[in-house]
Amino acid sequence: KQRELEDLKALTQQEAIETLSVEINQLNESYIAISTRQEQFLEMIERADINKDDLLQKIDQLTSSTEELTPRKSTEETELMSTSANLENIKAELRVQREQLADKNAAFNQENIYFHQQENRVKSLEQEIGFKRATFETGIQRIEQNESDLKTNEFEIKNLLETAELSDDQLIKMYEQKEVLEQEVNTAEKHYYESRGAIDETEKQQREIHHQRESIDALLLELHNQLNETKLELASTRERLAVEFEVDLEEIMVADSTETEPSGLDEVTLTEEVAAFKDKIERIGPVNPMAMEAYDEIKERHIFITTQKDDLLRAKESLMTTIGEIDLVAKATFLDSYEKIKVNFINVFRSLFTEEDDCDLILSDPDNPLESSIDIIAKPKGKKPLTINQLSGGEKTLTATSLLFAIYLLKPAPFCIFDEVDAPLDDANIDKFNNIIKKFSLDSQFIIVTHNKRTMASTDIIYGITMIEQGVSKVVPVDLRELA
Repeated sequence: KQRELEDLKALTQQEAIETLSVEINQLNESYIAISTRQEQFLEMIERADINKDDLLQKIDQLTSSTEELTPRKSTEETELMSTSANLENIKAELRVQREQLADKNAAFNQENIYFHQQENRVKSLEQEIGFKRATFETGIQRIEQNESDLKTNEFEIKNLLETAELSDDQLIKMYEQKEVLEQEVNTAEKHYYESRGAIDETEKQQREIHHQRESIDALLLELHNQLNETKLELASTRERLAVEFEVDLEEIMVADSTETEPSGLDEVTLTEEVAAFKDKIERIGPVNPMAMEAYDEIKERHIFITTQKDDLLRAKESLMTTIGEIDLVAKATFLDSYEKIKVNFINVFRSLFTEEDDCDLILSDPDNPLESSIDIIAKPKGKKPLTINQLSGGEKTLTATSLLFAIYLLKPAPFCIFDEVDAPLDDANIDKFNNIIKKFSLDSQFIIVTHNKRTMASTDIIYGITMIEQGVSKVVPVDLRELA
């Protein structure tokens, strides 16, 4: 029995009890969580019921609105269909007119180029004619001047020949007269210089007297101004005493002159009263007699500035309206040109690469196309570059050429210059480049600076630069069309 008791003590269910306790705790926690979620679901169901009522009311309102709008919908759909049809017709007419406009623009550009060429020729001929006419008139004037000079010289020669026949006696008399005249001239010059010295001395004394007189006049003017200022100050003091203190200065002066008895006020009291009056006058401050004139001037200035401000505001509104209209027209024109260049870029790019290659032009900010940058996407077959910088040099060149000709197709130019464009291209791409140049050379002239033999062979005329002598270059033209 003792051993059985020990075995029973060893077989206690403590671990099972602890395990069951843990499970009971977990069940209690799960029960609490489920109870909480049940309460939340009940609240959600209540809110859903409330929302359901609101939604039912809204559904009723929408149903009634739908019933009211259904007739209008059919009418407006009919109007929309008619408007869409009219819009399609207008778009078709617009496309036709745009094509006609493009053709007329191309013809106008050709005629304009020819007109400017002829105008330049006419101007050069007019300048040449004017230059030759001026040269001719100058030659006629020189001939006339030379003829008149010839006649004058012949007349002088005749006079000299006649004068040369004078006798020696006349020459001797003339020499004697010359000596007498020279002596008289010397005597006259001596008297002149003596008189000139006396005149200079007199002018010097006169200038000194004039300076003294000017200084005396200035002193008199200054004393006169001081006297006038003193009179003005005395008059203003008299008026101020009369206006502010009702004191007549003349009566006081007469009373002081006629008063013989001493005043009842002593000197200290009078001094204090004078100081008090002065302090009061200083606190009042000076009187501005020009206040009304200043107010009228400021009022007039205010009216003028207000009028100018209103004019500026109206001008600003008008300017902003004009800017908005210009932005709309510019935006429409830009988008139209952008779409055309995009289509041309895809076509030219695939003609230079293959039909499976992909390219695109993307606006970074479509909502503001006038300020947006343009991303150039070029994806040759077998490549997926993130940017155009990841392409090879030849692929970049062909992409740039494609974009150039896409713009060129929209607005062609009379001539185009390429400088070493084909340098990074291999032979296969050189042939593609030359083929597209030949295609576009039917409408424009192309000048290509190149060292590539394939490009040289595909041109019409070659201009080579050679140096036969040191420092002397020479141009050698070769017309390949004559050799073909």
